[in-house]
Amino acid sequence: MRAIVLLCLLGTAMAEEDGFTWGGPGENVNPTEDNVCLTDQASCGCCLMQQQIHRLGSFLNLTFNALEKELIKTKTVLNNVRGEARACVTQHNATGLFSCSFIISLFLYPTAHPDSRSAFSVALTNQVSLNCLGPFRDEKLIAYKHVFINLGDSYSVDTGIFTVPRSGVYSLALTVYSDAGSPGNSLAACASLQVNGQVVAGPREQNMQDQEDSATIVVALHLSAGDIVAVNLPIGCFLCDDNSHYNTFTGFLLYATD
Repeated sequence: MRAIVLLCLLGTAMAEEDGFTWGGPGENVNPTEDNVCLTDQASCGCCLMQQQIHRLGSFLNLTFNALEKELIKTKTVLNNVRGEARACVTQHNATGLFSCSFIISLFLYPTAHPDSRSAFSVALTNQVSLNCLGPFRDEKLIAYKHVFINLGDSYSVDTGIFTVPRSGVYSLALTVYSDAGSPGNSLAACASLQVNGQVVAGPREQNMQDQEDSATIVVALHLSAGDIVAVNLPIGCFLCDDNSHYNTFTGFLLYATD
């Protein structure tokens, strides 16, 4: 008996000239037009089948619309990345003081984990007139006072210390600049990037030929949560800055390893 009913339903489906299909995005399915289920109540199997096809068509339309919205969002993000990258490269070519990878990474590597958005970028000061820090008789940690960004609040403007919030690979960049005042004076633009009190790298320009000069280092380091990252001003070194922000200290998490 079941075989007979199945054959009847199959024959009805094959004999139907106008198939009930979903033609693609934007085509609405009309479940009542030429619907055999309304004229033949015995065709329950066909009725259920057409209802399922209608639901499937509605689901496909909703899915397509959602994907289209996500595509628009993605294009907007990519356009923002291109714009920020072009602006950063232009600034980098003009001054040589900034790392463009920092800006780009904020767009390309956002994650749900709050510590994965850890990033900071600071400058020595924001004063209008040029002022110098140092030289001192003893080494001294540099407290950068002007904050461009401090995602996660892991950098302290009071101490100049960045406390690593999460274990991972970090990009760290340090630029130093100094002005001897006039040619022939001793120039000592130097500093040391330290992790837990140990020197990692140190940009240095010391001579008596240049009135002013700058130096930059960029390193990638694997750091552990709780590590202390800071910049030390060695004995005899001095840095000069104003609101042009010649002296900068930047760090951000590339990816977590915990």
